[in-house]
Amino acid sequence: MPRLSPSRVTLAAQPHIEPSRARHLAVGEAQLRDAEGVRTVTINEAESALGWLARRKGRDGRPLIEPVQLLAGERLRADFTRAHLMPRMGADWSMQVRGTRRDGHITDVAIAARQRVENALEVVGPEFSGLLLDVCCFLKMLADVERERGWPARSGKVILQLGLDRLARHYGYQGEATGRAQASVRTWFAER
Repeated sequence: MPRLSPSRVTLAAQPHIEPSRARHLAVGEAQLRDAEGVRTVTINEAESALGWLARRKGRDGRPLIEPVQLLAGERLRADFTRAHLMPRMGADWSMQVRGTRRDGHITDVAIAARQRVENALEVVGPEFSGLLLDVCCFLKMLADVERERGWPARSGKVILQLGLDRLARHYGYQGEATGRAQASVRTWFAER
């Protein structure tokens, strides 16, 4: 489900979130488009490292990652989620009690999502795929990734931007539109 327009909201507008919990959230709203149309949902903007980077400005006043980079990273994350590639964090209560195995069926949606994730990671290459998985899919903060990999502080941002650029190119996202201002109308019966 692509996000259309995120916006910050006040806690008073979200009575279903306890105030003690809301102190630790960056509560926002996003409009999502699905089969029923467009709907507004509450989101935690602090959940994603990409969202955090998109909201922060560099010394030049520009966002730390461009909107097309954010879109590419969120698209990878959506496919990763649809593919059910996240490891289980607890017991699997869906198995039958008698000890027989589940049927193991996987939906066509999950299979297609797995293929899209594999294709995207293959295109960006082994240099960037691990970092993109950690930041976009496993939601690790850049400081944690830099520490785990022994990289210098603040170097992960540059590497992430390069990886997101390759990913955006793979998805066909561009920073600006190009082309003629107006194209001529042609039909199959028009004279050439």
